[in-house]
Amino acid sequence: MSKPWYREPWPWILMSGPAAAILGGVVTLWLALHSSDGLVAEDYYKQGLAINRVLAKEDEAERRGISAAIRLEPDRLHVDLKGDAPPALFARLAHATRAGYDMRLRLVPVAPGAYEAELGRLPPGRWQVIVEDPRGSWRIARETP
Repeated sequence: MSKPWYREPWPWILMSGPAAAILGGVVTLWLALHSSDGLVAEDYYKQGLAINRVLAKEDEAERRGISAAIRLEPDRLHVDLKGDAPPALFARLAHATRAGYDMRLRLVPVAPGAYEAELGRLPPGRWQVIVEDPRGSWRIARETP
């Protein structure tokens, strides 16, 4: 006597592929509806047009001979600046994937050419650190691992 179809392995093996695809689609739909599009900017066109100004600021830092060594420590941001040292610096920390974690800091001099700012506990991930002079005439951008 033959076994009923549901006791055979082949129907279940053949049905597992489409079932996995449906499950993957449901999970993808749930993720799309319940997570933020943090990387999408509403004014992307204006940001694209402004890229030349950003690049000009980085070129200005290079033209003036300004360079920086940036250390992002667990509780502070430390910048060693070589070149024209202003009385203070501003830094923007941008998280690679979550715009809600971004912050702007004022760095104070702690030694000639050395600046620091206190931080709270930073969430893990890659950070872009952008250092600017108070007038915004030059900038230096680095990415942390």
